[in-house]
Amino acid sequence: MQQNTWDVIIAGGGSAGLSAALMLGRSRRRVLVIDEGLPRNRFAGHMHGVIGRDHTSPLDLLADARAELGRYDGVEVREGRIVAASVIESAEVAASVIESAEVAADVVGQAGEEPGLAVDLADGTRLLTRRLLVASGARDELPDVPGLAGQWGRGAFVCPYCDGWEHRDGRIGVLATSAMNVHQAQLMRQLSPHVAFFGHGVDLPATERAGLLARGIPVDEREVEQVLADADGRLTGIRMADGTEVALDAIVVGPAQLPNDGLLRELGAVTAPHPMGGEFVAVDQMGRTSVPGVWAAGNVADPRSSVPFAMAAGNAAGAAINADLVAAEVAAALAAAFADAPARTHP
Repeated sequence: MQQNTWDVIIAGGGSAGLSAALMLGRSRRRVLVIDEGLPRNRFAGHMHGVIGRDHTSPLDLLADARAELGRYDGVEVREGRIVAASVIESAEVAASVIESAEVAADVVGQAGEEPGLAVDLADGTRLLTRRLLVASGARDELPDVPGLAGQWGRGAFVCPYCDGWEHRDGRIGVLATSAMNVHQAQLMRQLSPHVAFFGHGVDLPATERAGLLARGIPVDEREVEQVLADADGRLTGIRMADGTEVALDAIVVGPAQLPNDGLLRELGAVTAPHPMGGEFVAVDQMGRTSVPGVWAAGNVADPRSSVPFAMAAGNAAGAAINADLVAAEVAAALAAAFADAPARTHP
């Protein structure tokens, strides 16, 4: 089993993970990004609302970010899959740091008192690190409606801010999975007068229903049986359970957002209900979790799906992790200075 030691290992090479790697690389940290190559927005041809990158490929953004990291000799991005993470005896980290000679001697004196973490890859490699950032994102669980998955990222989307403008004035169907989808419908009404709400078995509170109707958004309570497309795969509409077909240009849906937080839960990170729904790992404003030495950033800890949110979270976490390492190094230097000082005698 091969072993290596890093200042920081980042699980996930999306917008959050690469943003953190950039901050850490610029602080001359030895950083390894492990990425499976499955970003959440890989289904989308374009991203929007990202200043300087509006209506460009999200995959191109990640490719450019990786290229930018090439300036920093302490940063490596590696394809791979992390299968386990664990807190280890900090003495093991200290011994590995000494062996690798990658950290100044005064830091080595403190390494045994720092949090130590081990990361195991699918290929059998074990990696040791002083800090771990989990930026492994989330996955979308779509309603089980035939034909919907094939439209995901094309004719069907979740975020009116990310994709709504491209369907302005079009025939928009909001496919409900809960009463929270009313908010999507009201946002889309700003972009098109042709919005319909398809309840699909969801019970709407009277106030929510009244708000939809007041703005000219019809509510259809029938179940949706199938999403329809033409021979070229373009969305054409939906078929209801009674066989009626409704022509649409786009579908807005609220999938269940499931964080890829297995590593964090394995480490024992505390979770909490999120105001937007679901259970997510609890973090502070800088991404620190309840597990010493472990941070989380992006959709793994926050369901908000906008790229700028993820980039900002990664930026903050990268800066916080570097500051935490600096604090440990200051403590180590002070400990070494006191240890080397001659003992004082008292009369």
